[in-house]
Amino acid sequence: MAEIVNLIAEKRDRAGKGAARAIRREGRVPAVIYGGKEDAQPITMDHKTLTKAYHDGRFLSTLCNVELDGKDTRVIPRDVQVHPVSEEVLHVDFLRLSKGARVEIFVSVRYINEEESPGLKQGGVLNVVRHEVEISAPADAIPEEIVGDLTGLNMNDGLHISDFKLPEGCRPTITDRDFTVMTVAAPSGLAIEEDEAGEGEEGAEGEEGAEGEQGSSEDR
Repeated sequence: MAEIVNLIAEKRDRAGKGAARAIRREGRVPAVIYGGKEDAQPITMDHKTLTKAYHDGRFLSTLCNVELDGKDTRVIPRDVQVHPVSEEVLHVDFLRLSKGARVEIFVSVRYINEEESPGLKQGGVLNVVRHEVEISAPADAIPEEIVGDLTGLNMNDGLHISDFKLPEGCRPTITDRDFTVMTVAAPSGLAIEEDEAGEGEEGAEGEEGAEGEQGSSEDR
């Protein structure tokens, strides 16, 4: 299951741009928790802690546990405003996750058994079509990644989403096709050699054809 980031929040009574600037001067970030059939809750969070969580990566796919007045609330970030120059976090919208909720989220793809792929052994290249796949998952069981097994893949073979064993309760958000996630591609040098070889064979056939026609003309 995906790692959960713990954050401590305080209630925010003031609203508006002026209040937000004052909050930031205090070293905190204005934020809001919404959803789950409850009223929106304006909050503030420590600037350094929140900015670190954001720059650790995949923030919008990170489960968070927000502690407010001694009560824990499971949330997931849904929108982040960042300063265009300093890249400091200015505001965050958190979606409240009620029991039994599902979320659509991107998870990374990892590959195993590269040494068991004949195509890669022959010099093929791992061509990753999707580094992440969007899935629908239970809010309390979001996987960190999905794993693709490269065993037995030859040149020009690939893995589709149906070749991945998704965790229980998870499913791809794209359901109208069995989309490609990766392929074993021929290296560019090999592809060029094959093209040149094909052109050479065609040229040889053309020369033979010309000689044949000339010979038949002389016979006449």
